[in-house]
Amino acid sequence: MSDNPSAASERLPINRTMITVSIMLATIIQALDGTIANVALPHMQGSLSASTDQITWVLTSFIVAAAIATPLNGWLVDRFGLKKVFLVSVAGFTIASVLCGLSATLTEIVVARMLQGVFGAALVPLSQSVLLDINPKEKHGSAMAVWGMGVMIGPILGPSLGGWLTDSYSWRWVFFINVPIGAMAFWGIWRYIHGEAGARRVRFDMFGFVTLSIAIGALQMLLDRGEQNDWFASIETWVELILTTMAFAYFIGHTLTRPAGTTFVDFRLLKNPNYVTGLLLIFIVGMVLFATRALMPTMLQGLMGYPAMMAGLVTAPSGLGTMAAMLVVGRLTGKVDFRLLLGAGFAITAFSLWQMTGYTLVLSESDIVWPGVIQGVGLGLVFVPLSAATFATLSPQMRAEGTALYSLVRNIGSSIGIALVQVLLVQNTNTAHESLAAHINGANAALQDPTSIYSMATQAGAAMINNEVTRQASMIAYVDDYWLMMLLTLAVIPMLLLIRPPKASSGPVQVDHAAME
Repeated sequence: MSDNPSAASERLPINRTMITVSIMLATIIQALDGTIANVALPHMQGSLSASTDQITWVLTSFIVAAAIATPLNGWLVDRFGLKKVFLVSVAGFTIASVLCGLSATLTEIVVARMLQGVFGAALVPLSQSVLLDINPKEKHGSAMAVWGMGVMIGPILGPSLGGWLTDSYSWRWVFFINVPIGAMAFWGIWRYIHGEAGARRVRFDMFGFVTLSIAIGALQMLLDRGEQNDWFASIETWVELILTTMAFAYFIGHTLTRPAGTTFVDFRLLKNPNYVTGLLLIFIVGMVLFATRALMPTMLQGLMGYPAMMAGLVTAPSGLGTMAAMLVVGRLTGKVDFRLLLGAGFAITAFSLWQMTGYTLVLSESDIVWPGVIQGVGLGLVFVPLSAATFATLSPQMRAEGTALYSLVRNIGSSIGIALVQVLLVQNTNTAHESLAAHINGANAALQDPTSIYSMATQAGAAMINNEVTRQASMIAYVDDYWLMMLLTLAVIPMLLLIRPPKASSGPVQVDHAAME
């Protein structure tokens, strides 16, 4: 792709359909691998002779490596050109997937997963950048709808597909399935995207890259391993917090004292009001919406005894709601004010969370499916116009770096949100357990009946009572998390007034260059 996409499109014909198919295949394999391996972990653990603590590195190594590599995308595209970076990323990710499937030890699969994360970091932001480049402004909403569906396929289909492949074949096929998809994506990108030489406008900022990498890596490790390490009761958590704080401080100080355009992250991006607002909102979207989705599988399997496959089936319809909403809102974006669509999306999401605050231990499948579908619709209404609004006034020359930072902020928001709800879940469960247990005493005649399974007179009965109190306390804690997510979602709505609708134009997206210099 060139620095001037519209000019490039005039010189050479663009097959938008094939480019879209190719880059979305690349997006799908990256999005899938963020969740598809989760359900296969018990099988990997036995095959690789790993402990419960060790096998989680299969997940965290991928997340940390991707987080560190994501900010590199802007510089790589500037240095080598978008097509070359895209091809190397797809090829590297596919080869790393094969290495994951062939791994015979824990060390081998952790290293292979790190390679997956490094090469896969560019796939989602570059696909977003390409879709914005090859489509005129009036079709950006539809383009972002297609991109959003590709990104959401991972959380939607990953657990179910991973469970089916593991049960029917082997956990290794969770990774081997990427090979044919990656091959088709590589061929399509090579065949249909026009290659352009890198502009080489930016020198590599080694100090900025190293400090930002340390900060992101330490933060991800803190969030991923915090609960397992009992948070700040662990020396590891304190070390990760100190590293994160110091590295971020050095990075910010270094970046603010260097001339614009010479730092690893171009802070001229942060002079664009729509882009800054979009970053803030996508952080909250990642924090609230993706964290909420992380709660549902543990609630269904841990409290209600759902098998992994059934839990995937009752939560999958929420993805259908998201896709349906994206298809509709893609046609409305550009015709309806961004802020109205976003407000409707956040309001619908808050309503679905309000429905979830009424959950009890006795739920039918429809009680789970319909709030999920409604939440999916809300997410679809938010995701597409938010992406379009964020990049509506951003110069094409800064899209590669802008999309990389956008994806990074979304992922960090998701990690923080998931960590937050898990911490509150544990704390609120303990608090509710103490409160409920205080009402159980010998004055209750029913608890003294030796024929009752809940008799305090027997050891088995006391254990049954404790188990039931724990279940009830856990349900209360889940409901508390849903209340918090609902309130945070409602609190976002007034922030939509910060978004400025772009001026109508039939040409390419324009930007206020004075604000970017």
